[in-house]
Amino acid sequence: MAASAAARQRSGLTALYLGIFAALWLSVPETDPQLGPFLVAGSIVALLTAGAGGALVIRSRADGPFPRDTVADRKYLVIFAAELAAAGFGAMLLAVTHRGEYIPVLAAFVVGVHFWPLAPVLTDPALKVLAVLVCLAALAGLIAGLVSSVMPGEVVGAGVGVLLLGYALGALLRAGMALCRSHS
Repeated sequence: MAASAAARQRSGLTALYLGIFAALWLSVPETDPQLGPFLVAGSIVALLTAGAGGALVIRSRADGPFPRDTVADRKYLVIFAAELAAAGFGAMLLAVTHRGEYIPVLAAFVVGVHFWPLAPVLTDPALKVLAVLVCLAALAGLIAGLVSSVMPGEVVGAGVGVLLLGYALGALLRAGMALCRSHS
């Protein structure tokens, strides 16, 4: 499989997964009616992005099978399991201590942190930038929840959703550029 085809397939997978998760995060906020249409529109764009990513993966498979790296796959699963365990245990603690409104903050922080070790595993150094930005969105949600009447989930859901959507769209753009280069 040509390197550009593998890159397109990785970009497609990125757009697929992050598009789905962006739509999920954008559905977290329970906001006033003014913000609702923007979140719905963002969710629709995120799902369309995921669909385009899926189509790119299917199309790039015509160039040959995606090369598997069993070592990277194992590292990915360990990171993913640690993320789920940390988020689940933390959410349980927050629920037991009657601080459930901060579960989205914790989840966003854990998601942000998990992008850092994933960057070398997925050979995508820009994931470290996404990691920092998602953690900052979690911090913004925490601060908003502590100092205002705004629910932390509103800030975190919208913030993380937009960040993941932007990254997914960027992956599609990179794949399109790679496709244009391979045809020239």
